[in-house]
Amino acid sequence: MNGTNADPHFKAIYEQWLARHGDDGTVIGSRAVDMKGAIVEHFKDRASIMIATEAAAEGINLQFCSLVVNYDLPWNPQRVEQRIGRCHRYGQKHDVVVLNFLNKRNEADQRVFQLLSEKFQLFGGVFGASDEVLGALESGVDIERRIAQVYLSCRTSADIAAAFDKLQAELDEQIQARMAQTREKLLEHFDEDVSARLRINRDKTLESLSNRELWLLELTRAELKTQARFDDHQPRFHYDGPDSHRGWYHFDWKQAEADGDVFYRQDHPLAVHLIQESLGRKLPVANISLDYAAHGSVVSVLKPLIGVSGWLEASKRVVESLESEEFIVLAATTDDGRALDEEVCQKLLILPANVRPASGTPIDLSPIRDSAIGLRLKEIEGRNAEFFDEEVLKLDRWSDDLKQGLEREIKEIDKQIKEARRIAALAAALRDKLEAQKTIKSLESDRNAKRRDLFIAQDAIDAKREGLIGEIEKQLKQRHQVEPLFAVRWTIK
Repeated sequence: MNGTNADPHFKAIYEQWLARHGDDGTVIGSRAVDMKGAIVEHFKDRASIMIATEAAAEGINLQFCSLVVNYDLPWNPQRVEQRIGRCHRYGQKHDVVVLNFLNKRNEADQRVFQLLSEKFQLFGGVFGASDEVLGALESGVDIERRIAQVYLSCRTSADIAAAFDKLQAELDEQIQARMAQTREKLLEHFDEDVSARLRINRDKTLESLSNRELWLLELTRAELKTQARFDDHQPRFHYDGPDSHRGWYHFDWKQAEADGDVFYRQDHPLAVHLIQESLGRKLPVANISLDYAAHGSVVSVLKPLIGVSGWLEASKRVVESLESEEFIVLAATTDDGRALDEEVCQKLLILPANVRPASGTPIDLSPIRDSAIGLRLKEIEGRNAEFFDEEVLKLDRWSDDLKQGLEREIKEIDKQIKEARRIAALAAALRDKLEAQKTIKSLESDRNAKRRDLFIAQDAIDAKREGLIGEIEKQLKQRHQVEPLFAVRWTIK
């Protein structure tokens, strides 16, 4: 794609495009714009690769494509972002992969890539990160001019390094100040679930952790207390207790491998020990005062509950069906009788709290708990039904393939027997007739063996089907067990 300077091949594509869309003489736009539309459509439906100049950096939508190759890297970061933005846009269904050609023997080129990648975060894949960084810059043109000056004036590696270090230091100050400001605005005005999807957190060490990892971190922090010290800058801690290896534990396996730390996860022996210990602890009924303001993030579902009190209980449910499943059930209500769903209950438990001894008797939350359990059991039943359908489909396909294959082989042997009988009937010499009969007998023996294999295969299929039916009968005879964990009287202030 090269603006209006189209070669005969592009003109032919344009003529085909006009033929498909019709040309009634109405002026929709310039011929160059129409040419762009024709080329994009051709690329989408017929071609595999589109080579483009800067003319394709804006004004076209390529979300049907997910691979961008920068043959040359512009020094202006906004221009790089525009190129990527042709594909990385609303409607894109895949991760966009960006390949950058780089002259590794040229130190200035390497520093330009480092600047674009690390400082401007153009290739990191975090939604909104590059927009947030680029918004901190006064002008991409000014940066392009500064880089051009480095190329023109610096001759040695030391000069190039010093010039880029100075440029990066100046940019760092602008970028970090603007990003901190933007981060605070997002945290103050966006719900924390939206912030989590954008990977924005007041504590940068937590941005890469999933919800389960965050819960495990908080549980570990609460359980270990004096036995560990936690890093303020990374999701890791130094363990000094007696129940596991002493040393650093890290939640990121790549960083753990790089630093020589132990990779800490839910199935690590120390984590398993802490989880089991916390589950086995008998907790008395308590009053908890939840501090919404101290949480530091907007939680939309909890805002209407500020100043409200109620009761909450947690219990563990064990279901024995196709396999044993355990899950936590949360049930809560306000003092005026409003039942809270599980999402609100989970949000309540993430707020900072002051705990005091209970001053009342817990109310009966079994109707709310039973309703929550019923919803979870429906999920399990639906999941098991999908599993059964998939297994039946696999069994039917296996049965069809097996039977069709054997039946095909039997039909082929029947043809060979028929041909052998014809040859035997036409044979004149007794020796030839005898050899033909031996061949027929051998083929009939093979056919009988294939028929036996078919019956055996049918028996195996029937046995598998009976096994599936037995599993479903086991599912219908589910055994449930409820184990209370704790109950609290809560108030949000």
